[in-house]
Amino acid sequence: MSKHTVTFDPDAGVAYGANLNINAGSTFNGDFTVVKPSGTAFSFDGWTGSSQMVKSVSVGSTTVAAGTFTVGFTSAVDGKFRISMGSTATSTLAPGRYVYDVLVGSGISIYRIVEGNVLVQGGISSAP
Repeated sequence: MSKHTVTFDPDAGVAYGANLNINAGSTFNGDFTVVKPSGTAFSFDGWTGSSQMVKSVSVGSTTVAAGTFTVGFTSAVDGKFRISMGSTATSTLAPGRYVYDVLVGSGISIYRIVEGNVLVQGGISSAP
């Protein structure tokens, strides 16, 4: 499980960069705590979230979709959310480098709050 503390200023409009590692075939969880520049919790009460992951290289002019993280607010008023992907979904990912982002929104306001690289690692050993 990865844990990140994110300082987010909606007026700046800049996503926080956080790189992730996923072992193919395992359940992935990434926990984020979001604070304002003042250090107080950023409240997501009443907000929604979504996230996508794509292969970091394009084939022609088409981006290769890889998967979707589930975004859940574990404590919306405390600025906490989790992105996750189950073992069935991660087992279909080819090892390599991907990119992802997380969007959050309330009403007409939508922000790219986190983005970065994802390194998917396949197994290198097998049972004897």
